[in-house]
Order: sequence, then C-alpha cells, then structure tokens
Amino acid sequence: MPMTEQATGAHHPQPRPRSGGHSAPEQVTGAQSLIRSLEEVGADTVFGIPGGAILPAYDPLMDSTRVRHVLVRHEQGAGHAATGYAQATGRVGVCMATSGPGATNLVTPIADAHMDSVPLVAITGQVASKAIGTDAFQEADIVGITMPITKHNFLVTKAEDIPRIIAQAFHIASTGRPGPVLVDIAKDALQAKTTFSWPPVMDLPGYRPVTKPHAKQIREAAKLITQARRPVLYVGGGVLKAKATAELKVLAELTGAPVTTTLMALGAFPDKHPQHLGMPGMHGSVAAVTALQKADLIVALGARFDDRVTGKLDSFAPLAKIVHADIDPAEIGKNRAADVPIVGDAREVIADLIQAVQKEHSEGHQGDYGMWWNDLNRWRETYPLGYDQPGDGSLSPQAVIERIGQLAPEGTIFAAGVGQHQMWAAHFIEYDRPGTWLNSGGAGTMGYAVPAAMGAKAGAPDRAVWAIDGDGCFQMTNQELTTCALNNIPIKVAVINNGALGMVRQWQTLFYNQRYSNTVLHSGPDDVNPQARGTRVPDFVKLSEAMGCHAIRCESPDDLDKVIEEANAINDRPVVVDFIVHEDAMVWPMVAAGTSNDEIMAARDVRPDFGDNEDD
Repeated sequence: MPMTEQATGAHHPQPRPRSGGHSAPEQVTGAQSLIRSLEEVGADTVFGIPGGAILPAYDPLMDSTRVRHVLVRHEQGAGHAATGYAQATGRVGVCMATSGPGATNLVTPIADAHMDSVPLVAITGQVASKAIGTDAFQEADIVGITMPITKHNFLVTKAEDIPRIIAQAFHIASTGRPGPVLVDIAKDALQAKTTFSWPPVMDLPGYRPVTKPHAKQIREAAKLITQARRPVLYVGGGVLKAKATAELKVLAELTGAPVTTTLMALGAFPDKHPQHLGMPGMHGSVAAVTALQKADLIVALGARFDDRVTGKLDSFAPLAKIVHADIDPAEIGKNRAADVPIVGDAREVIADLIQAVQKEHSEGHQGDYGMWWNDLNRWRETYPLGYDQPGDGSLSPQAVIERIGQLAPEGTIFAAGVGQHQMWAAHFIEYDRPGTWLNSGGAGTMGYAVPAAMGAKAGAPDRAVWAIDGDGCFQMTNQELTTCALNNIPIKVAVINNGALGMVRQWQTLFYNQRYSNTVLHSGPDDVNPQARGTRVPDFVKLSEAMGCHAIRCESPDDLDKVIEEANAINDRPVVVDFIVHEDAMVWPMVAAGTSNDEIMAARDVRPDFGDNEDD
C-alpha cells in the first residue's frame, strides 16, 4: 500500500548532487525547480506530452541541456517507453503528462511497471490546488486512481516541496523492490516562486527496505540444498533487478542444481548453459515445468510463485520444500508457504548462499543429484522445444522469430508484445546475457513492444533493438513509430502478422470448438472470404512508410534471411517488416488455465509420459 505524504519522513542516504556539493538557494519557479531536480537526480530522458496543467514545466524544460524530452504521440507510449528505458539501462524511467486524460492514459503503463517491478517516476500536472475536488476541467484524482498500482505516490501543492519529493520519488522507485512512483503537481505549485537548493533533506522514516539476509536462514537454506535429491533453482526477475546474474552462475555451478528462469528472468542465466532447463509455466518447456513438479526442494530467488508458473496452486510441486528469497517480504508466503523464508536483496542472498554452501561442502555435505539429472536429461531430450513448418509453404512464425534472433547483432535488445509471438520469442531466441529481453510479464499488456523498444533504444543508442510484435499489438501503439522517426530512434519492428488475435484464437481452437468470435483482424464480419491473403487492412507497409519508416513485406521462407539482413543493415531510421505468417500455428507446450502443471501438453493431444520417478 503506498504511503501517504503525511506518513513519510527521512533517514536514508541522500541523492548525490551532480554538482559535487550543496547548491546555494536561488529564486526560481516551481516548474524550474522541477526541471533542476530532474537534472540533479540524473534523469537524462523524459517521455511525455504537454497539456494545460503541466505546461508550466515545459517552458524551463526547453532550456535544459541535461534532460532530453521525447514528444510521444500518446501518453501510454510515454509510460511504456519509460519502462523500456528502465529495463534496458537499469536506471529510473521518467514520463510526464498533463492532468485528467493525460494522467489516466498513464494508468496502464504504471500498472504494468508495478506488476513487473520496474523503477519508474511518472510526473503529472494537476489542476490548481484550490480547484482540486471541484470537478474542474481536466481534473482526475490520479493519486487515488493509482494508489493500488504504485509503490508510492505524492500530491504536491507547495512549490518548496518539489525538490524533496522528486528526490524521494527516485529513491523509492529505485531501491528495495523497484516500482513506479507517481508525482502529481498542482499547476499553481509549478507557477509559484520558491527557492531551489540541492540536495534536499529526505524524510522517509517508514521506508527501510531490508537488503541483508538473516544468517540463520541462509544456513538453513544451504543445508536443505545439500540434503536434497531433486532441487531446482527457480529464478525470477528479481535476480536481474539486483544485478545478481554473476552470483547466480556461481551458485548454480557450485551446487550442480538445475535452473529455470521465468519469463521476466530470461537472460539471468545463459540459455545455452547445460544446467538451464528453460522457462517454467503455462507455456514453459516440459523439462522446466516437470522439474518443478517433481522437485523435493525449490529455491525461489526473486520470484513470486505467479499463477502462470504454478498452474493450479494446490497441485504445484506437491513434494517440494520451499526456500523463498525476495526483497519484498509481502511476497513470501503469499501464494506458497515457505519452509525457509529469506528477506533480502537477491545479490546479497545469493552471495551469502554461496559461502554457506561452500562451508557445507567443506564439512563433507554435498548433494548427489546424479539420478535427478538422468530424469531431467531424459525429459528435455524426449520433449525438446520445436515447431512444424507449414505444409502450404507459408512462413512459420517460429522460424521468423528464430532467424531474427540468430541474425541479430551481438547484444541486441528484444522487446516483445503479448501473445503467441511473445512466447515464441521467449522460446526461440537465445538469451545469454541480462538486459536483452523486455516484455510485459505480469500485466500482459498488448501494445507494449513498440514504445518499450523506443525507450530502450533511447537509453541504449549503441545497441540494436528489435520489437517482436503481433498484428494485434502493433495496431495499439504503432503511432510511436512517428516519434521514433522524428527523434532519430531507429528501432526495428517485426510484425508477426497472422491476421488474428493469435493467442485468443488458439484458445478458441482448443476450448471453444473453433468458434472464432471476433479474433480475425484483417477483414470484417461480412467478408465472404475472410482468410483471403493480400486483402489485409491496414497495409502495414504503407502505414509504416507514412510514419517515416523503411518498410518491407515478407511472405516466403525463401526471402526470410535476405529481408532480416536488409532490416539489420538500416540504422538511420526505423524499420518495419510485415511478416505474413501461417495463421494456425500454436504455442506449445501448454498448461491450460486452471489445471495442474501435471497436465502439460507437449503438443495438441500429446501429454508427456514421465513414467515412475525412482526417487518418489
């Protein structure tokens, strides 16, 4: 629950002044104080759109040499761009909007950042303080609206409070479990005269995230690891947030235990590492899903036992003891009771676990996982990830995504939308380093990919950025391609165009007797031939060209490599490739919603037979 401004207070390290010391007080407006504060906390990029209530802030923003503003086409694009920036750089993402509809258009990206623990500061204008609560023009209680989906939020009505609150907002967003913070500033506070000095004194007595784990809990976890016969390291996005990937690799190799990485943790452990079983969950690999089901010990590191991972919760990993380490104590025991709860930063937890396991080994206690690995290797050899080529010679969407990954420059960042293409991108692109995979995990936000890729490229201009999008997602936020073209942000977009809302269509195929109600995108309900190719509306090539992009269409497997290489070679403007793919491709494996992970299907009507587990 976000704290109220009245409840906040200070005893935390102050933000380091970029000027090297305290600045002398000077007379400024609240708006000038806001921009100066953003400069001092190190914000170098802001995504936003001006409007009446926030307009005073845009005047001094025009004079800033340290803060770049990117004028987006929709506030949702600003929010997702700030998220992509944060995920790609590890710094706080910043977005800005005016009051009323400007602020409410940020709600979706704020909720998205909240679910995925992304450090974000959203700054919104508010009507003048005396008009608050009167239903004034473009008034919305954005503080009340966002209270459940922010780590904390502020309503600022006094100009003198702006530096302190901006410093606190960035501190809260980036420490502990990262998350979004909203700062709503009344227009008269932006217009009023005040003094500016830096750094301010922060006042946050109720905010003390625990980073150092308890030594006794670490020792207990190490004992369980060495005593277990079927352990699994269940790795979540918290390991990436804590920059603990090097420590994770050491721990995994020290213990010899298998590793699964969630959708939010791809890249935290190298995909090609022999101990990596892949992604668990509804569309996870058979080996990863089954390893968790059969485990006698699960060591959860920065993961939250999300329903997409556990399936039917009361049937998840019935034989496993649970070690659950997370920086957010509210996550521990929320879904699955922990035998050993550990509150702490993932990097410190894993570093301490390494020492504790080494001590166990030195005392002659070492796990024997030989029989366990026999089972694991059999499962992944019997049920590998794969796909069939369409019999009609059309493009396989999995092949498109796989080749994009294989032909992309080293260090490419991939941002995916939500749906089938998201799962194929998770499966068929190899992630061997952190910060290369961006997606909307918890909220599952369609329209995320293009603006998130834009934000990632703005934050990491020297790295290639591919957005893997579906034709449904693409039609929600593609207007930000204009932003990219006008602001020299040359992202690349692969539209996996199957003419339908693919994941919904897959569910209709499997669970609704192939009744495709309102999932066809490229034709209307009265079209006598809705599957006709070449009549798709809109024409993504023409649309993209109109927004200043280089655009290509690819329909044949014979052209696939040539088209991808052409896209990779263009770096002076955005590139959009419209891949016309087979519409019947499905995502496998799959655990149907609400069922046990034991019911995983490797392909349609193919349920793996695991035989008898000798250790059961």
